[in-house]
Amino acid sequence: MEQVFNFNKELSGKIALVTGGTKGTGKAIAERLLNAGATVIITARNTPETANDELHFISADLSTSTGTEKVVEEVLAKYGRLDILINNLGGSETKGGGFSVLTDEAWEHSIQTNLLAPVRLDRGFLPKMLEQKSGVIIHIASIQGKLPLYDSTLPYAAAKAGLINYSKGLSNEVSPKGVRVLTVSPGWIMTTSAEKMMERIAESSNTTKEQATQSVMDALGGIPIGRPAQPKEVAELIGFLVSPKANYLTGTTFVIDGGTIPTI
Repeated sequence: MEQVFNFNKELSGKIALVTGGTKGTGKAIAERLLNAGATVIITARNTPETANDELHFISADLSTSTGTEKVVEEVLAKYGRLDILINNLGGSETKGGGFSVLTDEAWEHSIQTNLLAPVRLDRGFLPKMLEQKSGVIIHIASIQGKLPLYDSTLPYAAAKAGLINYSKGLSNEVSPKGVRVLTVSPGWIMTTSAEKMMERIAESSNTTKEQATQSVMDALGGIPIGRPAQPKEVAELIGFLVSPKANYLTGTTFVIDGGTIPTI
């Protein structure tokens, strides 16, 4: 019998967790899943800047095993399961200057945040997903997994490359048991933080915000579509990938970069 989907509230009854879900792309993803009918939990170290009573917030530092355990325990205690896991948390706080200025601590922090946090969350939630023979895990990587910028984000790029590889291997293991695993690799996204960074660059270089934005695009080698992505555009891709419409998709990396990566 042909399956019929309700696309308006196609995630009704689903429990979803979005890490780093209080701002930027994570917030856009959380709102997209909420609008599709899911019950959505968000995590971050700090409380959301704007409260949304429909999003269930858990304060946790997922770069630590203690923080990860806290989230897994709270979600399973309250909801009993998780259907959708969006491993969105990520970022780079290393300073510029290339390999010689990068300490062990800088490498370890990037790997804990960008690679091991998703690994630990997957390990915490997969047993229930495998038990129910259903679930979707999305790993948010980056085009830097294939296009590293050595000056200031080398540990971040290496961790994201590891995440892409890990995601593929995990998919091979759990997809035959009913759990889909996918990777999304965005390019530059114009979040509120990125907007503020453009303003700082414009001020320090005595240029306009538009010129500052163009200078960053030039540093990336150009974005053929002519602009960074908007958080909602990335969220829309995620909304599709976790929906029943994407039931045959697993083990794949989806790049959303406006054409930034210059190779096939």
